Amino acid sequence: MAGRAAEPEVIWTRPERTGRGPKPAYTRADIAAAAVRVADAEGLDAVSMRRVAAELGCGTMSLYNYVPRKEDLYELMVDAAGAEHELWEPSGDWRADMLRVAHQTRDLMHRHPWLPRLMSPVYGFSPHALRFLEHCLACLDPLPVSYGTKMELIAMLNGVVTTYVANELATAERTRSLPWSEEQEHAARAAYLRERIGSGEYPRMAAAFAENSGPIDLEAVFERALHRVLDGFEPRA
Repeated sequence: MAGRAAEPEVIWTRPERTGRGPKPAYTRADIAAAAVRVADAEGLDAVSMRRVAAELGCGTMSLYNYVPRKEDLYELMVDAAGAEHELWEPSGDWRADMLRVAHQTRDLMHRHPWLPRLMSPVYGFSPHALRFLEHCLACLDPLPVSYGTKMELIAMLNGVVTTYVANELATAERTRSLPWSEEQEHAARAAYLRERIGSGEYPRMAAAFAENSGPIDLEAVFERALHRVLDGFEPRA
């Protein structure tokens, strides 16, 4: 395939375009932006070299001169989304700063619903990802632990956010596909649960529901999850 390397390489060490010919018509940023537009509008499964080439108005084969593999295209997309992270002057309160990071990441994933599927350490060292990671480490300067522990904290917090958003997106997608309203769905499931729990077969579940039978505050659950991760890294007296 045109442009493919004979040995493993990182897309960021490649020239913007390989091969002979006139001055490149597109930049790597152009290609990433086109792929992001497709994914935002149609979902990640719609992203292909052919589809992105069509979005740019070029031939599929010529795109391989810029991006040799679909995996490289994904990496460009993750980096382009990462450019949207706001980097601020750390406040000196590492917990407050990392909570801000978590909420910003959640918002970013909702703007780009395909992003949780591509969250991988493999794509974690692109230019914008490195700047973001350096920013997170700067926010953690006041925390008296090793850099390895700080990297663990960042990874765990990101994992909680990614998992939570993935569940939010999956729930929203399922709701859109229902042939009835969300309220009707909840009512039917609640009636089923009441019947099963009332059977006496699940005494602990019955006790749990008796303790708190109201609707779950999902925002409060998210906040508690974040704080519990951060609690685990608080220095012990």
